[in-house]
Amino acid sequence: MTDNVRLVEGLANDRMKQARQRIKKAQQTGEMLQVHDIVAARGLVLGERENSIFSDAWVPLAVLFLIVGFFLNRNLACMSLGTILLLVVGLSSWWKTRALNGVFYGREFDRTHIFPGEPIHLTVQAINHKSLPLTWLQFQDHIQGPVRIISDRHAPLDSLEEFTLVTSFTMRPYEQQERCVTLLFTQRGYYQVGPVRYQAGDPFTLFALERDHDARQMLVVYPKIWPLVELGLPAKEPFGDLRVPRSLFTDPIKMRGIRDYQPQDRFRDIHWKATARRGELQTKIFEPSTGMTMVVFLNVSTGLKFWMGTDPELLERLVAVTASVLNHGAEQKWGIGVYANGTVPRSDQGIKVRPSRSPNQLLAVLEALAAVTGFATGGIEQVMRRESPELPWAATMVLVTAVVTDEMIATLMQLREAGRRVVLISLDDEPPPATLGRILTYHIPATVPAFQQPLTARTTTEAALQAVPTPEPVKLEAI
Repeated sequence: MTDNVRLVEGLANDRMKQARQRIKKAQQTGEMLQVHDIVAARGLVLGERENSIFSDAWVPLAVLFLIVGFFLNRNLACMSLGTILLLVVGLSSWWKTRALNGVFYGREFDRTHIFPGEPIHLTVQAINHKSLPLTWLQFQDHIQGPVRIISDRHAPLDSLEEFTLVTSFTMRPYEQQERCVTLLFTQRGYYQVGPVRYQAGDPFTLFALERDHDARQMLVVYPKIWPLVELGLPAKEPFGDLRVPRSLFTDPIKMRGIRDYQPQDRFRDIHWKATARRGELQTKIFEPSTGMTMVVFLNVSTGLKFWMGTDPELLERLVAVTASVLNHGAEQKWGIGVYANGTVPRSDQGIKVRPSRSPNQLLAVLEALAAVTGFATGGIEQVMRRESPELPWAATMVLVTAVVTDEMIATLMQLREAGRRVVLISLDDEPPPATLGRILTYHIPATVPAFQQPLTARTTTEAALQAVPTPEPVKLEAI
């Protein structure tokens, strides 16, 4: 499999190099650039192939009919059959080479970031921008599963793995058509749409030309978010009293008023417009920088040892609890971040979002959680010990895990003794041990109301995140 992938990549690179050489030569000689060279040079065409039911014996057979008809006193039937056969082969070959010229394909989603169970409306657009009609034109979009395809033209289709969405058209010259389908994803994750395959040919279906275009888009399905009350956690101060009585620092962005200038004030804090109005030096007063910072450490392992396999249902609960806790922090205007003992799919990079109060921070952590898989790279206690020195000292460290091991307890105790604020949230069958002392602990069993609700449940955050802007639709031209 690896050798085949390398071979395909090598052929694609050679095609790109050849196209770039032809473009460079055309620029030097002043010739007109060919559009198919431009498309190939950008790497948009992954491959091209030709399928045919045509046999090499057809042309000799047609010539034989003509010769036999000529020697049989110009037999009209034989000569007509040979002539028609030659015309069909010639017309089909000519038509096939021009079928995909000027064909435009567009793919547009009404949104690309959703929560499980919410529909995505996909609009597929085809344009035949030439004078030659197309008796048949087909696009094949590859969509990763599991997904449900809902269309007015056929019954809903369910796919557990990769799904190929086939859209067929019959188009007149310079005609534009659209098809609309609905995609329904019920599981959290990243889903790739593309590449797309173009297919067209002659009216007699003797020849078919196929081209694969690298038109890819990514759909993100966020994890489920639940109110903390439905998870059995207290809605008010679930992580203890987080008030800071006094702060030595101020937030230079949040100004709450002005006052008369004092000798110890900094020169850059002078409010010049207010000074001009009052005739006396005025100084800006800022809010104290005492915002809460919460970092959640997610243990993706659902067994006592991270190499013992994964319980998919339990993993989804872990991710949903983590997302719900982070959502609560974002609603409280806290700085939030997330770490997990896993890696981003198709990468060796760990899942890590440093804490921040950015307005888009919740989107960042939810996208990171959407990428979580059951493959653990090590123990979560190792991640906590490695990352804790880089976190703000007043940050609250929340561990979300399905199992509580002695190593985790020892790490939590060490962090607590060092002055860190730590919280344990366990989804184990049994409550956490009572030997954790002053460490705040919560137990969320599988029977809590949140885990009993269907996917149609919506929260305020889920509704608000639908305002995420959708990227421009994909539109390519096949030559």
